[in-house]
Amino acid sequence: MDENKLKLTSSEIGTLWAEYVNGTAVDIVNRYMVSIIEDEQIKAIFEDAIRTFEKQKQQIVTFIKNDGFPVPIGFTESDLFEGKQRLFSDIFCLNYLHIMTLHGLLGHSTSLGVSVREDLRYFYDSCDNDGKRMYHQTIDLLLEKGSFQRDPLFYPTKNPEYVSSEDFADGFFGKGRKLAATEIISISFNLKKSIMAKTLSIAFSQVAQTKEVRKFLTDTEITSDQQIKGFSKIMQADNLPVPKSWETEVTTSTDSPFSDKLMLYHIGFLFQAAQNYHGAGLASSMRTDLVAEYEKTILKNLMVTKKWFDLMVQNKWLEQPPLAPNRSEIAKKV
Repeated sequence: MDENKLKLTSSEIGTLWAEYVNGTAVDIVNRYMVSIIEDEQIKAIFEDAIRTFEKQKQQIVTFIKNDGFPVPIGFTESDLFEGKQRLFSDIFCLNYLHIMTLHGLLGHSTSLGVSVREDLRYFYDSCDNDGKRMYHQTIDLLLEKGSFQRDPLFYPTKNPEYVSSEDFADGFFGKGRKLAATEIISISFNLKKSIMAKTLSIAFSQVAQTKEVRKFLTDTEITSDQQIKGFSKIMQADNLPVPKSWETEVTTSTDSPFSDKLMLYHIGFLFQAAQNYHGAGLASSMRTDLVAEYEKTILKNLMVTKKWFDLMVQNKWLEQPPLAPNRSEIAKKV
């Protein structure tokens, strides 16, 4: 049997749908950023990102149409307002592309993991290769410009050791041990994502056109700031540096380059994606204070995403993904 003639499974159409919607949202932001960037090296990377997604987008559309599914609406040129004032600095734009590339790499890996059809597997392979190329390019340029924030450095010990005390799990009142390298992976990763969410919330709240969207974005700025402070406090208690903030890379413009729909969706996407990363951090944490901080963060993010869902539905901005057939309703029509 020709594997490429197989019908798309629910998981396969689900990943294609998500790749299209999320990809078009980021693409609109990239198109705005490339229009304001002055640094030619940074502009070139963004132009490459736009060309790369256009190629991927066309292939996704082909997959979806060939199986008879409607192509998602996603985000279009109508969500981009051209000729607006600069909202971000060049270096923030580069950091944004780096963080979104990380999201893309993780998304492509998930999509590949649930794909069976050969053509889909090779497509996500190519997407992964594109993402890796962009990952290297953004890091190299951030390093060249002295703007890449490396994680804390450790000093080597002479020999490997086993855990010898139950105090290893005690992170309260200074009784336990210092942070493990395996724990800092998620703390640093999540801090950078929260800093990005906070900065975008600040920028978007300045230019949002409706009061309700502006209020939500102001709230997500506060939530992100609380989470940054919570994890930073744990790092600083061990005399470890934390990533710097990017608020000063946002201008004072109040002239919106994006639709409220796009800005609201983008922040919701970041908070939803963060749940995966916080969950991974929780699973790898062996100190009780870290476990408590992750649990608090996950609960708070659930509350944020519930408000986000209600606001998106209220404004008729939340596109519905393909659903399983309702057998009861079908039977009633017979």
